[in-house]
Amino acid sequence: MIKESTKKAVADLTRRYPILVECEADLHAAVEALCGAYRAKKKLIVCGNGGSAADAEHIVGELMKGFLLPRKLSGDFAEKLRQECPEEADYFLTNLQGTLPAISLVNQVALGTAFANDQAPDLSFAQQVLGLGNEGDVFLGISTSGNSTNVIYALQMAKAKGLTRIALTGKSGGTIAEQGLAEVIIRVPETETYKIQELHLPVYHMLCIAVENEFFGD
Repeated sequence: MIKESTKKAVADLTRRYPILVECEADLHAAVEALCGAYRAKKKLIVCGNGGSAADAEHIVGELMKGFLLPRKLSGDFAEKLRQECPEEADYFLTNLQGTLPAISLVNQVALGTAFANDQAPDLSFAQQVLGLGNEGDVFLGISTSGNSTNVIYALQMAKAKGLTRIALTGKSGGTIAEQGLAEVIIRVPETETYKIQELHLPVYHMLCIAVENEFFGD
């Protein structure tokens, strides 16, 4: 059961960005999917091209360390650090933060260029999903047009491997929406690329805020 304060993240977003009200059901569904995966000790895998590649990196940065909350290490793990690393434990506990496991597929430069050169450039993301994705993980594909071939192939691989699939697109949703390639498609109501990207940022910030609250909030 998701906390009411976690659900409130969607309402806070749509209050600040009323244009996103029409995406409300999908926003809630995305929060549910991410919280369910993290509760089951799974991870998020995310990718995109160009500006969306930068967004993928941004998302991972917000999840793998504290975003709005401090995420102090405590409990059994803190005690284990004191036992295993007595000299460094205080330094670790002062500076390290709890994580929400997330991987961006866009920063694997050596693998990506090797695979693109040796095999097929548009299957580079799919190859990584094949190797890294496990049943129950969440795959988030970002494509402003909804037509990015490498993201589409990665979504298809994610489906074959049993990942929950979320897509973040523009208004039409493109091929991703037409073919129903994701279980949750957040189609922000803009058609120009830069305007779509302007709405993608607050959407994924909300997702990061929501899951952080769920697992690290009071």
